[in-house]
Amino acid sequence: MFTLIKRSGRARRGVIHTGHGDVHTPAFMTVATQAAVKGGLSTRDIDRTGCQMALCNTYHLHLRPGEDIVRELGGLHGFMRRDGPILTDSGGFQVFSLASMRKIAEEGVTFASHIDGRRVSMRPEDSIRVQWALGADIAMAFDECVPNPSPYDYVEASVGRTTRWLARCRDEWLACRERGGGPTPGQALWGINQGGVYDDLRVRHMDEIAELDLPGYAIGGLAVGETPEEMYRVIEAVEPRMPERKPRYLMGVGTPTNIMQALKRGVDIFDCVMPARNARHGHLYTSEGRLNLNNEKYKADPRPVDASCACPLCRHGYSRAYIRHLFRAGEMLAMRLAVLHNLTFYNNLMSRIREAIEGGGYDGFCDTYSGVFDRRI
Repeated sequence: MFTLIKRSGRARRGVIHTGHGDVHTPAFMTVATQAAVKGGLSTRDIDRTGCQMALCNTYHLHLRPGEDIVRELGGLHGFMRRDGPILTDSGGFQVFSLASMRKIAEEGVTFASHIDGRRVSMRPEDSIRVQWALGADIAMAFDECVPNPSPYDYVEASVGRTTRWLARCRDEWLACRERGGGPTPGQALWGINQGGVYDDLRVRHMDEIAELDLPGYAIGGLAVGETPEEMYRVIEAVEPRMPERKPRYLMGVGTPTNIMQALKRGVDIFDCVMPARNARHGHLYTSEGRLNLNNEKYKADPRPVDASCACPLCRHGYSRAYIRHLFRAGEMLAMRLAVLHNLTFYNNLMSRIREAIEGGGYDGFCDTYSGVFDRRI
């Protein structure tokens, strides 16, 4: 499933092969939680940003419209009219984000639906069956994401439970493949490393789950309260224990600087709601830093958001003043153009990073640009 092509320091250039196309790594996945990117983007728009793989959420799609409807309409690829690869989060992140509305047990997690309050049970087997019906190219194992910091004893017990859940996920995934009938017969299962900010738990857990020889592995439970320095330290502890010939996914990260620093430490794939969410609030990334178009100083600014960008917002010459006006007037076009811009920026950055790795100069690229794109203009 993964071909490692080139290294530059610890940064890696590779290709993930799926039934719906190849993903050239390093790559950033666009988050389409409910089979859509917030901000009014169509599936064709997602492609225009340079996105190679989209991420949809198992928990949300299980609640609405339900996996059976999605399967009947051709799986996620048919349902949202997407030809390229799709990854589904297992619902494990909702164990963290809906902490006030859930109960964890060995068997699984019981949620109070955020939509109507009804009780929803999600076991590892349920998560895999839902993802099989959704037809994602890559399914993520069901896990518990704990906030940072959390007590050592709790994290240790949580890691043990996540390991047992992973074994159950693998068994159900193999059973689904044996039964067949899913929209994407070649679906892959990736495991998730947990352990909070405790290096020994992280390393132990990675050693345990690597023995299952799954098609890919992720580092979860970061960007949930720890400092960037703690995040980088955890990655450095875990990365040497991750299978070299398998893709490595850092979940829920992050800023351009976070991504560049994680790449320098051997990660391949990322996802984050940040670029789209920031865009919807008027915060746009540029080659010189981040603009806040809500500021009064852009009220009459005739310049494009970023003269070096080829997204629809910049290519058509819309001024900063015009986009600011759209935000102030509450026009939906503001969010749509801004989200298109930020996602294009992220994917163009990944393209430049791939070129830097191919040229053998990634560490220099990282040292030059780390911190530049996140700074406020």
